[in-house]
Amino acid sequence: MTLTTTRFTERYLLDPAVNADPYGYLNALRDHAPVYWSAMHRAWLVTGYEQVVHCLRDPDISAERVRPLMDAVPQGAREDAERAFTILSRWMVFNDPPQHRRLRQVFQEQFAARAIGRYRTFTERATGAMLARRAAPGRTGDLAADIAKPLPALVFARWLGVPQAHGPSFWYWNARVGDLVLGAAQEEREYRTSLQSLVSLEEYLAGLVAERRAQSQDDLISSVLAGGRIGDSVSEEEFVGLLTQMAFAGGETTSNLIVNTVLALLHRPDQLAAVRAEPQLVGAAVEEALRLDGPSKMSVRTAARDLDLDGHAVRAGDRIFLVTAAANRDPGRFPEPDVFDVRREAGTHLGFGFGAHFCIGAALARLVAGAVVGVLVRDYPGLALTGRPLSWQPSLLNRSLTTLPVRY
Repeated sequence: MTLTTTRFTERYLLDPAVNADPYGYLNALRDHAPVYWSAMHRAWLVTGYEQVVHCLRDPDISAERVRPLMDAVPQGAREDAERAFTILSRWMVFNDPPQHRRLRQVFQEQFAARAIGRYRTFTERATGAMLARRAAPGRTGDLAADIAKPLPALVFARWLGVPQAHGPSFWYWNARVGDLVLGAAQEEREYRTSLQSLVSLEEYLAGLVAERRAQSQDDLISSVLAGGRIGDSVSEEEFVGLLTQMAFAGGETTSNLIVNTVLALLHRPDQLAAVRAEPQLVGAAVEEALRLDGPSKMSVRTAARDLDLDGHAVRAGDRIFLVTAAANRDPGRFPEPDVFDVRREAGTHLGFGFGAHFCIGAALARLVAGAVVGVLVRDYPGLALTGRPLSWQPSLLNRSLTTLPVRY
């Protein structure tokens, strides 16, 4: 009897075929080695659920990655970079404990589910009104552009306190900051635009903070200022820097979550029928989309010192890619992990991270995504894919469709 083994061949994660459908390859990589040194990516790829959770708990594995981002800036754009990267250094996602904890506490009450819940009615009404204008039953359109992108932006701007008239500039700056943070900026001109946009965003939000100090309103900034931490445990400069992070994170992830959830349901008529029959399953559908095909594929960390990781010698300064997209399909954690099941009960997914860096905006993202998916499922019985090919944005970090062509 001859035993044969399947050989594993490493592939580039931004290869168009892998980017479009990464899961078969990520499953093979995890099965081959849940902790794997990739010379191709000059990083450790961590794909096993237990191993990713371990890394998210390990204080020797750092979230600080401002320096690598700055190192990638072309020499000709460096003169614009210092102020922009000072702003990024204030983002809580790029800080480790105890700094991370101190910064996060500023927003803890405002991001709690009970505080976010009061925006549910507004979100549902805004969803219905936006769909009524853009998605007449029977017409074809792009669900991403029609609702998934503008609705989270509308809700977040309302919550943050950005006047509607300022929306176009505000969201343009956010998109360009995303190019910088997510690696889409490649040329010197693109870097210059992104760096200046981050500075412009900070200046705008600093002005908004000054206005709210003078006259409080019913919004996030006013609520945090009333809490008394600004100027005490956190400086005003740090607060404004944190607001630039909130502004950046407020739209992109939720938009992609809406699109990916709707796509998952439209690909699986039995699951869509189950949600239509039992509308209380909408939240479960969003959670299952977060697990199976969430808006974030991985997060980047750095070894703060030499350490042992699952039997591998990791050196200080090594990059570590925590591939949550693979961990969320680990068969050791999830029964039938490649199946989308809105009645799934077992397992805690990592779609919003884990531990100290669990996404602070998770409650808001869940509320907005649930509201949009709920209205679509309830009010658009003819919703279907048009059959046009789908295209995914090339990104190591994000799982984002360029468009979602549908018939309403």
